[in-house]
Amino acid sequence: MVTIKCRGITFSNIQAIIFDKDGTLEDSQEFLRHLGLKRSRLVDAQIPGVGEPLQMAFGIEAGKIDPTGLMAVGSRKENEIVAAGYIAETGRGWIESLAIAKRAFDEADEMLKNSPPSPLFVGSLEVLKSLSDAGLKLGILSAATTQAVKKFVKSSELGAYIQLEMGVDSVHLNKPDPKLFLLACERLGVEPAATLMVGDSAGDIQMGKNAGAAGCIGICWGKAEASHLSQADVTIASLDEITI
Repeated sequence: MVTIKCRGITFSNIQAIIFDKDGTLEDSQEFLRHLGLKRSRLVDAQIPGVGEPLQMAFGIEAGKIDPTGLMAVGSRKENEIVAAGYIAETGRGWIESLAIAKRAFDEADEMLKNSPPSPLFVGSLEVLKSLSDAGLKLGILSAATTQAVKKFVKSSELGAYIQLEMGVDSVHLNKPDPKLFLLACERLGVEPAATLMVGDSAGDIQMGKNAGAAGCIGICWGKAEASHLSQADVTIASLDEITI
């Protein structure tokens, strides 16, 4: 058992920490923005006029991505369904709309498959190493696919520290469903009440709280104040604020 301190808040008897991936460990905002633009343009090529409102629905505006928006926190399936909804508004049937959206998303993935990996946030590797060395079990629970999580762990050389690589695709659940956190704890072999959740979205915090986590740490890189993380037990500006 380990005691974790964070901005004056103490979490005692901790066995494990589960991290979100995008925006928490991985600085992926630029890639997600690029991916969202590619998806919307490919949909627009088939259904003219849909692209611009779809970008706004994805949370892409003025060249930036909203950290609380659909691209930043939603699963691929959720993004597909929203895209299909915009397509269906043009009078197409629902099955056809889903197929058009999936085809555009698959094509975007193919076009960007050789993109360089998004970097780990500066200083995160050292923090993960110190937490692991202290005997904590560490896991990643992401709204991305398990394949994407595994790719990130490999490219960032985190394999020695991360014991759970979990996306939402393998369990057909989405954040903030607390079942996700409970399942992640089960796979790690720890109790939720001895496990911290660290994430950059309200969904991460809500999921952890509803699952009975030992504590929920919100992270907003560069500034420790973010209205969408108001329900977190504590909010931090960098991962090295999590100390043993």
